[in-house]
Amino acid sequence: MSMTFAVLLVLLVAVIAALIFAVGDYNRLVSLRNRFKNAYAQIDVQLKRRYDLIPNLVEIAKGYLKHERGTLEEVIAARNAASAANARAAANPGEAGAMKEISGAESALAGSLGRLLAVAEAYPDLKANTLMSNLMEELTSTENRVSFARQAYNDAVMLYNTQCQVFPSNLIAGAFGFGPAEFFTIDKPEEKAPAAVSF
Repeated sequence: MSMTFAVLLVLLVAVIAALIFAVGDYNRLVSLRNRFKNAYAQIDVQLKRRYDLIPNLVEIAKGYLKHERGTLEEVIAARNAASAANARAAANPGEAGAMKEISGAESALAGSLGRLLAVAEAYPDLKANTLMSNLMEELTSTENRVSFARQAYNDAVMLYNTQCQVFPSNLIAGAFGFGPAEFFTIDKPEEKAPAAVSF
């Protein structure tokens, strides 16, 4: 009888240890998921700040760029599309479709803002405008904050995805529906273009 009791005790201890491990692993996955969602919330704050700056930038530029109406309208349309995509991504950070949509919208916005700034270079009065200079400085500062927040988000997603993929955490992740999270990348054509070399 004592041998049976010892076997049952060992089995009970093993089951309790497995349950404690499973609960701990589940809680770690929840913590990591919440970390990347919080990291996206920080991106959301900075993107909203940038979206609020863009209409002011366009309003100031309108007075100087009367012949560039298409460029101004393109910037506003890209801003509106990016803002809508951000709202969907903020509602479900890490979801592949939402993250791809915000990545594409942000790439389009960066391109249209780049074209606006290139056009603005041809107008010395606009470049000299104090409000325009201040807005450009705020926009640059916000862009830097977005980059830092995006890096923090991507780091948090990497930790979460790694935890979801390693054994035995992948068993808990699969059983409780912890799917992979998508990174937030922005394609910038100028970063992909090879450097021009001439001799």
